[in-house]
Amino acid sequence: MSENRIEILTGAAVVAVAVGFIIWAGQVRGLGMSTDSYPLHASFRSVEGVTVGTDVRMAGVKIGAVTDVRLDPKTFFADTTFTVRKGIELPDDSQVIVASEGLMGGSFIEIQPGGSITNLAPGEEIVDTQGAVSILSLMMKFAGGGGDTGAAPAAAGADTDTGAGTQP
Repeated sequence: MSENRIEILTGAAVVAVAVGFIIWAGQVRGLGMSTDSYPLHASFRSVEGVTVGTDVRMAGVKIGAVTDVRLDPKTFFADTTFTVRKGIELPDDSQVIVASEGLMGGSFIEIQPGGSITNLAPGEEIVDTQGAVSILSLMMKFAGGGGDTGAAPAAAGADTDTGAGTQP
């Protein structure tokens, strides 16, 4: 009987830990049934590194999370939906930027508030957006010299003097 009781207590503890973890994970990922935030939308040319659950920040402080990312087949832009904590009113001329935590850091959504006296209502779209900057493409441009004109390079040993400005 003693072994049976230990097994039951161990099983109950494992189930309690699993349920606690699921509740915690749901809150961290924004899957809870909380209504203390409101949705906003924005479209970006590129949202590289942004997924569901990515932080939404203002002045470096987390104020929400991304809840949906999908491609618009008509515009080929990435449409995002994200939440902002209630009590934080954003002017309708605010800007949304896909920012990075550094050279090797993760991406997040940064909101820069505008100066309008009219605020965004829940469900509205922020139209002033700036997509992600690809660090890899920037490094490739830098490594390639960045001065590519698109012209083919001159052949080795070819005479590139056009004779302009020379006297016979």
